[in-house]
Amino acid sequence: MPGEQSQQESAFRLETLTWPEVEARAADTLLVVPLGSTEQHGPHLPLGTDSVLASYLAQQLALQRTDVLVAPLLPYGSSGEHKEFPGTLSIGAEALNLVLVELVRSASLFKGTVLIARNGGNVDSLIAAQEQLVAEGRKIAVWWPRAKGIIGGEREGTWDSHAGRTETSIMLALTTELVRTDQMEAGCKEPLASIWGKIRLDGIKSVSPNGVLGDPDGSSAEEGRGILASMVADLMFTITELWPNYA
Repeated sequence: MPGEQSQQESAFRLETLTWPEVEARAADTLLVVPLGSTEQHGPHLPLGTDSVLASYLAQQLALQRTDVLVAPLLPYGSSGEHKEFPGTLSIGAEALNLVLVELVRSASLFKGTVLIARNGGNVDSLIAAQEQLVAEGRKIAVWWPRAKGIIGGEREGTWDSHAGRTETSIMLALTTELVRTDQMEAGCKEPLASIWGKIRLDGIKSVSPNGVLGDPDGSSAEEGRGILASMVADLMFTITELWPNYA
């Protein structure tokens, strides 16, 4: 029932609580911050694609663990390589790094902070922020999807790095109504590793006029659900096993 779902979500959404309620839980609670972006995802996917996925993953973590509160989504990141496409909003790597450092510092009462990232352009800022915060003695975990075809920590890519089959399948599984299936078309199919330098220098439009890296052909909601399940499983494993102090 919609009402039951809203009540369940309000139990783990930070913005629905009062400060005394947070104070009572903070020491035994992980604060999970979903990091999205507002950037082009080809002619068929919405600008908020990364934000939709990051929010979903944070919610799934909260539904499976009782020691999690989910902070409001940060919908802006370092998306300068998409700047030539209308609608893209970027705060840049330096500003993002500063935002993340100050945000985690402000969450010092919590057991730890988990940053769930989706946008590959945010990775450098995330790594730099994490290194600085760990050096300060703060408990922080950074996680981003490593499903095949999605930009992750490594610069090695496949044909499906941005707005291709993987992301289209994910969005078909999460928000079918936002996918413009009649506008789906292939973009640049070169391996990401071979074009990343040009993208960093000249932007994605220099290699893909429609903003797509890959080909959405063959995408499906069923495939998207499988990808999402693997991401959730990896996120749960990462937080539970690789950061034992957070378990």
